[in-house]
This record gives sequence, C-alpha cells and structure tokens, in this order.
Amino acid sequence: MFRRRFWVCLFLSIPVLYFSPFVQDTFGYSAISFPGSAWITPIFAVIVFGYGGLPFLSMASVEAKNREPAMMMLISLAITVAFVYSIAAFFFLPGTMSFFWELVTLIDVMLLGHWLEMRSVRQASGALSELAKLMPDTAERIKEDGTIEEIPTRNLRDGDQILVRPGASIPADGVVEEGDSTADESMITGESRPIDKEPGDEVIAGTVNSGDGSLRVRVTAIGEKTTLAGIMRLVEEAQGSRSRTQVLADRAAGWLFYIALSVAGITAVAWILATGFDIAVVERVVTVLVIACPHALGLAVPLVVSINTSLATRNGVLVRDRIAMEDARHLDTIIFDKTGTITRGEQGVVGVETVTDWDDERALALTASVEGDSEHVIAQAIRRKAEETGAEIPDATEFEAIKGRGVRATVEDHELLVGGPNLLELVDTDLPATLFEFAENAGENGQTVVYLVFDGEVVSALALADVIREASKRAIDALHRMDIEVAMLTGDSEAVARFVADELAIDTFFAEVLPDEKDEKVVELQRQGKLVAMVGDGVNDAPALTRADVGIAIGSGTDVAIESADIVLVENDPLDVVKLVELSRASYRKMQENLVWATGYNVFALPLAAGILAPVGILLSPAIGAVFMSASTVIVAINAQRLRNADLSA
Repeated sequence: MFRRRFWVCLFLSIPVLYFSPFVQDTFGYSAISFPGSAWITPIFAVIVFGYGGLPFLSMASVEAKNREPAMMMLISLAITVAFVYSIAAFFFLPGTMSFFWELVTLIDVMLLGHWLEMRSVRQASGALSELAKLMPDTAERIKEDGTIEEIPTRNLRDGDQILVRPGASIPADGVVEEGDSTADESMITGESRPIDKEPGDEVIAGTVNSGDGSLRVRVTAIGEKTTLAGIMRLVEEAQGSRSRTQVLADRAAGWLFYIALSVAGITAVAWILATGFDIAVVERVVTVLVIACPHALGLAVPLVVSINTSLATRNGVLVRDRIAMEDARHLDTIIFDKTGTITRGEQGVVGVETVTDWDDERALALTASVEGDSEHVIAQAIRRKAEETGAEIPDATEFEAIKGRGVRATVEDHELLVGGPNLLELVDTDLPATLFEFAENAGENGQTVVYLVFDGEVVSALALADVIREASKRAIDALHRMDIEVAMLTGDSEAVARFVADELAIDTFFAEVLPDEKDEKVVELQRQGKLVAMVGDGVNDAPALTRADVGIAIGSGTDVAIESADIVLVENDPLDVVKLVELSRASYRKMQENLVWATGYNVFALPLAAGILAPVGILLSPAIGAVFMSASTVIVAINAQRLRNADLSA
C-alpha cells in the first residue's frame, strides 16, 4: 500500500514542484503559462494530500485515541497545517507564500520511509498451520474382525486400534500393543536418536515410525488432547503475549510533536505581543509547525532498517521481525537448543579406544566392514567416521544379525562381532581395563558404546554421541566476550547435557526438558529480568521461540520452527547468532546517529523559524528552512550507508 501510494504521489508531485513559485525562484526558471496553469499546483497537491496523506491521518487518529503521539501525529500535524494554510493563502491571500511544494515532498518522503520500513516487517506468522501439517490426514484403523480401513484422522476415537506402517506418521497419541520398531521423535522431544518402540511404550501424534517394523497402537488421545495440540496452544498463547514495543523514531517524533506545539504557541503569543495580530504572525506559526517534521526523521530509522535487512541477508540472517532485531542488542541471555543447533543432530563417533598392538584406524575399518550392510544410524556413523579417516574398509562375508546383541561377520578369515554391552555376554573373556575405563567414562557422558570382538577377544570400543558442531565453541566464546550468558535446553539425559555443557563452557543447562517445560524455562529466565533469545530448530522449540524476546531458528530446522521465529539463520552456523547481535548493536548506533542529525535540524531551525533572532534581523524563511531540511536528509542517507562497512566477524 505504501509503495503504490508513493509512486502515484511522486508522479503527481512533479507538476506541483514544476509550477511552484518557490521552486522556480530557487532554480531560476519560469514555468510555461496557459489558461488554468495557476490551478495545477493546488489541484495536484490536494490529490496528493487526499491519497498519500490518508494513511498517516488514519494512523494518527489511533495515536490520538491512545494518547500516544508519535510519528503519525507529527506527520499529520505538518501536512494538515501546510494543506489548510496553503489552500487559505491561494484563495484568500493572493501573493502569499504557500506550502504546496513542501506538502507534497513531505508526503512523498514519508511514504517512501514507511514503504522501506514495512517491507522489512514480518508477515503474519504461519506457525500454527505448519504444526497442523505434521498430522497425517488419514489413519489406518483396525476393525474388530482384523480388517483394516482407511479413515480421516478426525474420525479416530479413544480406544481405537490403528496400524502405523514403516515411514508413516503417527496420527494420534497412543500405546503400542503389537510390533517392534523405532520412532523419530526429534521434532517433538528433541531426542536425536530414534526411540525403540515395543509393546507398552507410548507414541506421540505427529512423530514418524522410522524403523522397519509396523506398530499396532491403541489410541489414548486425539484432537485437542494430543501432545502436539498442546504445543500448538502454547505457540498461540506465546504469540499473543508479545507486548507492543515502540520504535525509536516514534518516541523522538512524540517529543517533537509536543515541542512543535509548544514552540508554535510561544511564537504566536510573542509575535502578537510584539507586533499585533496579522498575516505575518500566522505565516510564522505555520512555518514552525511545517518544518517541525523534517524529512530526515522519516528516513532516519527506515533507511537503517532497510540496509540492516540487506546486510543481514548477505550474512545468512533473515529478519522477520524488525523489533526483535532491534532488541537483540540488549540480549543478556541466549538459550540454545542442543540437538540440531549446538550439535549436528546426528550420531557420530566421538572416541575410539583400542588394546595394545591395535590402532584406531584398523579398529574403525574392521568395525565399519562388519556394519557394511546395516542401515542403522549407529552403523552409518561408524562407516562415515571410517571414511573420514581414509581407512581402507575390507569386505565382509557371512553377515549375521544377532537379535538384541549385535552383528557377526567374517573379515579376512577372522570372526568379528560388533555390538553394545549385551554383546559381551556372548564373549567368554574379560573386558580389558583400558576399554572398561573408556566405557565407564563414555557412559557417564551419556554416550553409546560399541565393542569390536576379534576372534573372541574384545579389542576396541567406540563411543558415539550427537556430534558437536565445530563452530559452537567459537560462537559461545564470542558471546561470553560480549557479556552474554549462554544456556542450553535439551530433551536428552542429564549426562549427555552435562558433557556438552562442559565441552563448550556453557553457563547453564536444562536436561530432560519436555516441550512445555522449554517454554517455562524461557519464562523463568525472563522473570529474573533477563532479555532472552532462544535458538532452536524443532517443533518442540516452537513455544519457546515465540515466548522468547528474540526467537532465532536455524534454516535447516522444521518449517514450524522457522515460522515461529523472529530471526532465521540460513546456515546451521551458531556463529551467525554472534553476527546477529553485532549487527543489531551497529544498526542501533546508526539509528541514534541519524536521529541526532534529524532532530538536530529542529533544535537549530525551530527557534530561528519562531523568530528568536528577529530583533537582530535574522529570520528563517521557509525557503532557507527547506535547504536545512534537505541537507539534514542527505546527511542521514549518507550516514545510513556507512552501516554497510560494519564488522560482523566473531
């Protein structure tokens, strides 16, 4: 709307400026003259006022109703006074200087500023609709005779038995009655590993059967009673709880509104007492009110916001909420979700221990060889680690799965077994001390341990865990240097959380946190007077993202996390959080500088326009006031461009 009105008003302003006596005198030319040419300026100015000024007048009425004068009331005051006085001067005071040219240029600049400003404001959040997409549209219900029927999910009832095939989404909360498989619950619980599901285990609506087996589930909660629906309610509540934050320029405009009225009143009284009431007094008061709203103030913040948004985008930071970007400079606590944010969200080998005469590369190669035919996440992590080290992986034959214990294969005429602690019960040998100590330490850190058995002897142990991102340590160190406290939320066990927190020197961590508890942890920190940012990527983070003062989603996260956030990081790079804070601080400094230039014009021009130096023969004319106004606008524009040189490195 602002963009459309700006272009229309700019086009209509050209003839107003061309036929304006002031512009003709300033540039030393004479406009063409024809019958009715004198009406061009007032007619086009009236159209610009009615079409371009209407949004400001409408929003000014809201500010007046709320008794919170800000930019809209200041703009409306200036354009209304200029309009009324110019119409009166044109019809009743021929030869008197009008402000038509000032009226249209002021409206044009303000429309441009608000267009730039609104362009960077986020659109309506789609978080709730993204959450709803996690629920499948249909479900497979098992009838009493054992046959299966496909029905809409909304038709499910408590107590129904449903079939969840491999790869399918679970349509309702329930309890497994038959079948063995795994469920990917990362989008709900934050747990990075697939969760084993067997009879008696609970499943959550919206999660996925990620294993190879089918599950028969008895429905225990549907519709509004499901865990996912609860998360949706939290998101909706958090979105509605965000308080209105005034823009910096609005506060400056509010003060200028009162100052303009005060100076105008003093000007009127002083001139009436000194010279009596005449048209010169009215012109002086009008001049004060019109120039009280400088063009530069309308561009001071929007220009910085526009450059800020562009600069942020080039640095992998997408700004969806301008106010959140401004608030980022005040952050004193940043909460990171662990899985997929601080860590990669995938299992990886984080430690290898071998007995004497064995080396890590050989142990990895043989373990990867035995796991060659498995698609399990642990097998994939072992093969990936072996490939990263450049190990040559030999071929395995006679592959055999040992139910509940591990796998067996023959490699280079040797019998090899790979598996977890249950595998050791099959091996009639003692666990070497070095491997025992390694396994104990790994267990304390919440890591999974896999053993390699070579011809009946345990020769190696591998520790697996969610891999910490390389950039996480640098990012947290940089935030500490900026006096920002770092906290971590995770659905993982306390042992896992403590290990990650110790590795990265995180100040505070919260483990085994459910979705609604993540939201509560944010509120808990806010109640301590902290300005809190939340960085996350999953559905389980959505309530916390919307509740936080600044919600930051990483780009690879789920759609709902992105839709719930104020800021989106394109890359999975925690260092971009540092860039965000640095950019917010640099942008705020530019806003302050621009407001000084914009309002500094008023400090200088208003007293002169009022006639404070009239006794010594110095009186600011509208023409000179326009020159100062233009100079202030140019300075603000140049200063805003300097933001592009800001150093955002961590």
